[in-house]
Amino acid sequence: MKMYIAIAIISYLLGSISFAVIFTKKLAGFDVREKGSKGAGTTNVLRTAGKKAAALTLLFDMLKGVIAVLIAKFAGEYCNFEHTEILLQIAVLFVALGHTFPIFFQFKGGKGVATSLGALLVINWELTLILLIYALVLIILTRMVSLGSIAAAILLPVLTMFMQDTYLVEGNYIIFAIVMAVLICYNHRGNIKRLMDGNENRINFKK
Repeated sequence: MKMYIAIAIISYLLGSISFAVIFTKKLAGFDVREKGSKGAGTTNVLRTAGKKAAALTLLFDMLKGVIAVLIAKFAGEYCNFEHTEILLQIAVLFVALGHTFPIFFQFKGGKGVATSLGALLVINWELTLILLIYALVLIILTRMVSLGSIAAAILLPVLTMFMQDTYLVEGNYIIFAIVMAVLICYNHRGNIKRLMDGNENRINFKK
């Protein structure tokens, strides 16, 4: 139990480092949460602060997820922990929760997509690659990042049912995948409402 708690805390604190806020303040002179959609994520950074800040935000948000999972994996192996797969699941979930509700930034964060993507790449790169391609195709066709993210989140548990043996550490990942899908969809609840109303924001690829 102590190991579970330790990994949850470490992952949450890692996730709570809001690079969207850090880079927009550094490169653009404002808090991204005060502009655009008010979200501390790559898409809002791109719209309000430009490509450089958005690229850095995406990279470092993904790295948070990567580092959290690697710490969990190393801790499990070093301590000969019996259920390392649960440590990995806890790491992914809590690094995403940290990104969404960052303790260092008044609990006002992003939607956790990039951070979850980085973490999932480590624990199952094959499944994540399918999700990424699926999301990118939808984004290109619709110009709506939210739709790609939501659709990929919903697809996660479905793919997991057929690809459990491709995870980094053997174990049951169905409940984990459902929880992650629910979290991502919950974080996009405002986008879902706009999608249903037909007025969701679109990105301009030409810009």
